[in-house]
Amino acid sequence: MHRTSRRLLGGLLALAVVGVSACSSDDGGDDAAAADEGWSFTDDLGNTVELDAAPERVAGINDVMSSLWNYGVEPVATFGQTSTADDVAFEGRDLSDVEILGESYGDIDLEQLAAAAPDVIVTTVYPTDSEGTLEESAPLYGFESLEQQEQIARIAPIIAIAWRGSAADVIERTAELAEALGADMESEEVRAARADFEAASTALTEAAAGGLTVLPVAAYADEGFYMAKSEDEPSLRMYGELGVQFVDPGGEEYYWQTAGWEDVPQYPSDIILYSLRGALTPEQMAEQPTYELLPAAQADQVHPWKYIGMDYAAQAAYMAELAGWLAGSRDVTP
Repeated sequence: MHRTSRRLLGGLLALAVVGVSACSSDDGGDDAAAADEGWSFTDDLGNTVELDAAPERVAGINDVMSSLWNYGVEPVATFGQTSTADDVAFEGRDLSDVEILGESYGDIDLEQLAAAAPDVIVTTVYPTDSEGTLEESAPLYGFESLEQQEQIARIAPIIAIAWRGSAADVIERTAELAEALGADMESEEVRAARADFEAASTALTEAAAGGLTVLPVAAYADEGFYMAKSEDEPSLRMYGELGVQFVDPGGEEYYWQTAGWEDVPQYPSDIILYSLRGALTPEQMAEQPTYELLPAAQADQVHPWKYIGMDYAAQAAYMAELAGWLAGSRDVTP
């Protein structure tokens, strides 16, 4: 999840930078091609990374690396908006062989990254508007500046996966990258994950048929509610396509609509999903007098909004949770 604060806004834009060990081009072609001359992959900015051989050592942002790991591509190093150890996407993973490069947005230890000797570095790129525009004049997501991005690109070529539209499409795109990196997409584990994903999709649709409304938020003591626009967040958009009824907070800005604490009661819902990434917990939100005026808060129908990867296994697990919350909740809005 991202916030449109000054520090993070730049991270939602895109600039393709290719390292000294790769070539970049915009002439399309197959996303991944293993041939006698080497390996190539065309990312979502249209830039083709070419190497002499298929990458074996992959580093990148937590959000993508957790998904690649679910397909069997274990990272050598990760970075992200939170510590990998605190990221729910890595629950149960043995991180002893993974270099943790930082614990906050843009915090990337370049010496550690270089020592990890990655063949490629994977990150994401967010659009700048609801139409899905990818801007190519600012850092990719996870990098604090163009200077930092350029330094990282000298270590290994960068591949950018666009987090836009529906998660259904991003999941497929991430699977294509995983396969290009050597994952067996017909393995028993992947087949089972696909089956779980389909089952969870069906369960979510059935649970959503009750018509309960859901409001995903990231709340801050000084800034109030950041309310997510489901059409702009890939996972939420996919859940909406499956029938979940999200509150439309309105507003002209991309991704978030913000409200001061005094205005929070204007956005009632049956269920609240609260961000786990640096935002207030329900207990902390309860310190704000207006929070308890929300019907979902009064009914204790408040659950974590887990920012998980774009892969079958991760999405299936969260959709199953969401379906359970919907099925176990009641209509509490006027």
